[in-house]
Amino acid sequence: MKFNVRTILFLALSAVFINTGCKKAGIVQTIKKEELFSLKYGNFENELNLFNLNQTGSIDTSIAMKNGLFYISNGQSKKILKMNSYGDLLTLYFNRDENPKPLFNNAQINQTGNSGTQEISTKKIIDYPFNSPSDICVDSKQKIYSVEVLPPERQENDKGRILKYVVLRFDGEKFIDYIGQQGPAGTPFPLIKSIYTTDRDELVVVCVVPEGIEVYWFSENGSLLHNVLIKSDDAPNPIETKIENSIYLKVENVIPDSHVNKLLVKIDYYGIKIDETSKVQAGIEYKTTYVYPLDVKTGKYGKPVEVPPYEQTVEQGFSKKVYKSPYDILGISGSWLFFMVPVENGYMVELVNHDNSRVIKRFLGIDNTNLLYQNFNLSNNGIISALLAEKDKCQIVWWRTDTLLDALHN
Repeated sequence: MKFNVRTILFLALSAVFINTGCKKAGIVQTIKKEELFSLKYGNFENELNLFNLNQTGSIDTSIAMKNGLFYISNGQSKKILKMNSYGDLLTLYFNRDENPKPLFNNAQINQTGNSGTQEISTKKIIDYPFNSPSDICVDSKQKIYSVEVLPPERQENDKGRILKYVVLRFDGEKFIDYIGQQGPAGTPFPLIKSIYTTDRDELVVVCVVPEGIEVYWFSENGSLLHNVLIKSDDAPNPIETKIENSIYLKVENVIPDSHVNKLLVKIDYYGIKIDETSKVQAGIEYKTTYVYPLDVKTGKYGKPVEVPPYEQTVEQGFSKKVYKSPYDILGISGSWLFFMVPVENGYMVELVNHDNSRVIKRFLGIDNTNLLYQNFNLSNNGIISALLAEKDKCQIVWWRTDTLLDALHN
C-alpha cells in the first residue's frame, strides 16, 4: 500500500506540543533505516523529474517494492523505472515524445576498459505514451499496474461525475492493456485512491465517490469479480450512545486482505466536544478507530479490531492534557495491520493483529529538516519502503519490519 504524507498540519501541531511540554508515554524501540540508493533530479533515464516539489499536490510519484526490486512511477517525467536494490536501472517504461533518448538501447554493445571486451546491455526499453502515471503496484509475476489519467477527449461524464482514470497493465516486455470499471478497455474509473495486488495476483482498485468508497476487485486476467460500495451511512457503529447524533463516523480508508476475499474497512469515530467552562457543545473530537473485515460476496461486516490512537500528553503549567489522533492505515502483512502517524523526527508505526488484537509499536526515524515529499509502500511480506525527496536528491530506503514479524511468529 502507498501512504502519501498529507498531514503537514499535524506535524506543525506536534512541534507546538513538544515546545509546550509534551512528554512521551514511554520509550519505543526504533527500527533501523537502511539507505539503499539515491536518484538525481533531471530528465535522463535514471533521474526523476520532481521540479515542482514546492507546489503542494503537484507531485505524482509513487514507489512499490516486490522481491527486492523497486518500481517508481514518475508522473512529471511520464515514465516508470524498474530498479534493483543497488539503484541499477533494469527496465525503462517511458513516453518517447516527452523524454530524451536513453543513453542505452536494447541491443547496445558497451565497451569496457582497455581490454576490448564487450558487454551486451541487459536493460530494457518499453515505449508507451504516458500522460501522467501515478500510483503503482506489482504482482508476483512482475506485472506492473499503474494509475493513469486519460486526456480530456477520452474522459467520460457520468451524471456530473468526471470519469478519467484507468489502470495500465505491463509485463516485462510490453504494454498489455488498460483496466476500467468492467475490466479490460472498460469505462474509466472515478477518482482512484489506491491500487493493490493480492497474493493471487488479483487487482483491487479503491475509488473515492460522493457516497463513500467504491471498490473494484478483478481476477488475474482482468475480469471484474466484485464491485462494493461502502457508505459511511451504512457503516457499523459500536459506540452509539443514548444521546441522539452524538457519534459521527467516517469510513477513512479501505484495503484488501491479500489472502481472502475480504476488505478491511477503517472507520474513525468522533463525538461531541463539550466546553469544560460553558458546558456547551464546542465541536467534535476524535474518539476511536475500528477496522472491520467486510466479506465482498455477502456484503456483511465481521468482528472488528480496535486500533489504539496515537496519544500526546501536553503539560502547560500545572495542567495536563492528552491529545488523541487516529493513525493512517499503511497496509496488511499476514494477520498484522500496519498503521503510521507522523511525529517529530519520523513516524510512529503501530502494528495490530486482527486475529488476537495484539499491539506492537515501533519508531521510524527520518530527518524531516530537508524533506519535501515522501511516499511509502508496504510489501506483502512486511517490508516498509519509502521514497524520500529532498531539495537536491531523492533517497530510496527501507525498514526491515519483516524481521520483526518473523520474531513475533517464533
